[in-house]
Amino acid sequence: MVIDGRSGAGKTTLARDLVASWSGAQLLSLDEVYPGWGGLREGAALASALVLAPHAEGRRGDYRRFDWVDGTFAGPLVEIDPERPLVVEGCGALTAAAAGLADVSAWLDGDADRRRERALCRDGDGFAPYWEMWAEQEEAHIRREAPQELADLTLTTC
Repeated sequence: MVIDGRSGAGKTTLARDLVASWSGAQLLSLDEVYPGWGGLREGAALASALVLAPHAEGRRGDYRRFDWVDGTFAGPLVEIDPERPLVVEGCGALTAAAAGLADVSAWLDGDADRRRERALCRDGDGFAPYWEMWAEQEEAHIRREAPQELADLTLTTC
């Protein structure tokens, strides 16, 4: 499953709830693979190439987590088991390529002011200086990929 949507729309909460209730499911949050605040498109491409495609082909996928403090991909490889259900969530996750690899996909959106409030409450001052930059990348993703049209499910949050 691929869950996409704008910041603060509830993607991570939905994905965590799904994984908690889906026996054996594993989660990849794109926050783990975005290469910094300017990396929405690159993070989505990495997730597709390193995790979604191998999983769809029945092969093991793997990736290294991005260290937001050091600005590098660090640590041990995180392995994605092809035998277990997979949920991928994050802004930019739903592209034409990802839609072709996922069994089901969802797009989440909601009121812009409420989303901003939720995101900044969640991530605090670390996200605030980057809100506009990130929102521009989300807009570019929406223009380029039309994820809301690719999605099997569309949810509006409050």
